[in-house]
Amino acid sequence: MSRLIIITGTSRGIGLNLAKSYLDDGDIVIGCARNQSSLTHPNYHHYTIDASNESAVIDMVRDLGRKFGKIHALINNAGAASLNHIITTTASTADKLYQANFKSTFLFTKEVSKLMIRAKYGSIVNISSIAVPLSLEGEAIYASMKAAVESFTKISAKELGVFGIRVNLLGIAPTQTDLIKAVPKDKISALLAKQAIPKMSEFSDIKSAIDFFLDTKNRLITGQSLYLGGVW
Repeated sequence: MSRLIIITGTSRGIGLNLAKSYLDDGDIVIGCARNQSSLTHPNYHHYTIDASNESAVIDMVRDLGRKFGKIHALINNAGAASLNHIITTTASTADKLYQANFKSTFLFTKEVSKLMIRAKYGSIVNISSIAVPLSLEGEAIYASMKAAVESFTKISAKELGVFGIRVNLLGIAPTQTDLIKAVPKDKISALLAKQAIPKMSEFSDIKSAIDFFLDTKNRLITGQSLYLGGVW
């Protein structure tokens, strides 16, 4: 049976690749982003919204409830990074990172879980980064927002578990996307050296880990954080 999966941030990068992969699996994918999508598929539905805008998220999820009723999974992928020293980070940049990384995750979790509660089933996967456990210099605000997402994941798992909803988190290692194009190769190499397996994440690695979290066989896996590459 086809699953209905919501993925935020599907206009490019990891989100776009996840959408394509789940469509290949035969699932129905609901995507959203600030920009329109280049993805065309009979089972793909796109909403052009700001994922940190509460009214837009509410309207989108209510529309999905009317059209589909049951949501099987939510992947909170939308996010943004910014490499800056604390003293050169502006307040407006901090606000943008909060909205993109934490507020969007909170809003979608809040609204989608309402539909999942009715079905007494659902799986939510929040995307984070190894920048959190490694406490990476130059990423204080970004890592702090992702750390908030990790705490939110654990508490959400406790609050929603009684309704049959599981909430987990995947912390990804550097992945070849637009986010790291401007990062010098020596810095990427130094970062990879801190991992138990010093290799970059590929989309297949990310998808495989998310598949594990979504698998109904793993019914007792919730409130967990998994980091690709092996960091602690």
